Amino acid sequence: MTLKQLVEINQADLTTLNVDAIVNAANTSLLGGGGVDGAIHRAAGPELLAECKQLHGCATGQAKITKGYCLPAKYVIHAVGPVWHGGTHGETELLASCYRVCLQIASEHKLRSIAFPAISCGIYRFPVAQAAKIVKQEIELFSQQTTSVNKIILACFDPDVYATYRETFAD
Repeated sequence: MTLKQLVEINQADLTTLNVDAIVNAANTSLLGGGGVDGAIHRAAGPELLAECKQLHGCATGQAKITKGYCLPAKYVIHAVGPVWHGGTHGETELLASCYRVCLQIASEHKLRSIAFPAISCGIYRFPVAQAAKIVKQEIELFSQQTTSVNKIILACFDPDVYATYRETFAD
């Protein structure tokens, strides 16, 4: 499957997408927060928080899966992206790991569709252009594997992030 067949870039609210799984740009506690994380917890309902409490957090660069509860998505994959500290603290590899692990979880659970936010590009300040290149690279590597996943949506809430992702994937 080609990248153009696999990837769809939308300016959208992640919580409204009807996919098998959405990815939450979570913090290490997995107990909700601001931005995408808070929106997902609000939309999913209190059962999501209750399940997240049983997971006992998650390390940066890793991810864990829960049910989607009141969301249109069946599952939420909670990925903990790195906070940007100038690029000298392993941020690039940690962000790549987030996407890699989420795609692996989706494949292991035989999911067909997954939607990602721009992990770490909000309050964690990861440079959007650099993040978009990492996302593209990880999806290209993933697309070479045999997997159930046949649709990856990159849901960009911010218009500037959307434009950057479109430009990166047009190359």
